[in-house]
Amino acid sequence: MIIYGKQVCLHALQEHESAIKTVYIAKKGILPKKVFDFYHPRIKFLEERWAQSMSKGGNHQGILLEMNPLVQTDLNTLKKEQFVVVLDALTDTGNIGAIVRSAYALGADGIIASGVKTLNLASIVRTSSGALLDIPFVIIPNVLDVLNELKQVDFRIYGASMNGKNLNNCDFFEKRVLVLGSEGAGISKRAKSKIDEMISIEMKHEFDSLNVSAAAAILIHRIGNATT
Repeated sequence: MIIYGKQVCLHALQEHESAIKTVYIAKKGILPKKVFDFYHPRIKFLEERWAQSMSKGGNHQGILLEMNPLVQTDLNTLKKEQFVVVLDALTDTGNIGAIVRSAYALGADGIIASGVKTLNLASIVRTSSGALLDIPFVIIPNVLDVLNELKQVDFRIYGASMNGKNLNNCDFFEKRVLVLGSEGAGISKRAKSKIDEMISIEMKHEFDSLNVSAAAAILIHRIGNATT
């Protein structure tokens, strides 16, 4: 897995040393001396053209990391938690990364990406500013199976919807799941069949909707701080 960009790479270097295989540098002085000295045996210097090739034209900012593949968690582990976020057929890595960052910062215990078979995890590491390396995350294609299993261990399922119950009037169970659908299609019919309650964010001005990642941050903050 190749990631790039100064901030996300510094985070990985400082917090996930065991996952770092090679540090590629295309800009002198990009690393603090202490970090440079520590990783010196794993550092390789690159010409700009090779850095551009490795980042596929992305803004690498002079540093790239080759890391071990992300180790995903499993559903049985997440069943033991209290607050899980389920992504229903979300594919945009920018939105997913922003949600992952909010989920980690605001107290969700883990994330399940469902309705998809694969995702570009390296891209999500970048767009989440490295938060994907810190929060339990797993891809499970069948959203129906996911929600069924969570309900069997007493999770209550909440779905984000424009037409749901006002978030400010909701009481949340101790074990709770937030389901977020894609911006285009919303929550799938399969997932809706297992949702206990639809919830929405009250708008002060008339507007179609919030971006899914912006809505996710508000919902995760409210649900994560709910008392039972």
